[in-house]
Amino acid sequence: MANIAIIVGSVRQNRQGIKVARWMEEKLKNRGHIIYFIDPLKLNLPLLDKMYKEITNPSENLKQLRNQIVEADGYMPITPEYNHSTSAAMKNTLDYFLEEYYFKPSAIVSYSVGGFGGVNAVQHLRLIFAELGAPSISSSFSISKVQDVFDDDGKLRDQLYEKRVLRFIEEFEWYIEAFKNQRGKGTPY
Repeated sequence: MANIAIIVGSVRQNRQGIKVARWMEEKLKNRGHIIYFIDPLKLNLPLLDKMYKEITNPSENLKQLRNQIVEADGYMPITPEYNHSTSAAMKNTLDYFLEEYYFKPSAIVSYSVGGFGGVNAVQHLRLIFAELGAPSISSSFSISKVQDVFDDDGKLRDQLYEKRVLRFIEEFEWYIEAFKNQRGKGTPY
């Protein structure tokens, strides 16, 4: 069992990513994990001016977000692809912190309404999470034509994703356990 932070990347009206995020939340909870569901739409964070450590009186939302980032054993961003990258909402949410992410893995889930499933956003997030000290696992989980994969209620229509998601989650769990074991022995800094 692990604490996993799911980070939603879209704040748009009629966002498809919330369906993906809730589906992944269900999958992880069914495996016994505790989920911190981080939704920038609910957080309503201002555009980054100062990192958390530079703010003298952080909001309650920001304090709660920090606690979730610190307590998480791994991170699962659910990212759309906007102009061949991740969203501004995702980047803004992530950038409030740095050391809080150190030595914990990330597992990137992407989606798009087109045929490529957000793979360009994955490449950018890999760089971002590496810099945050939370390197991504080698696999990513991309969902093409997301509007056809889930119905309006967020129920999975395409059962081919069931087998794929299991392998992805098992790999993430392996990395979480490996990083936990090493953190238990100490970290380089």
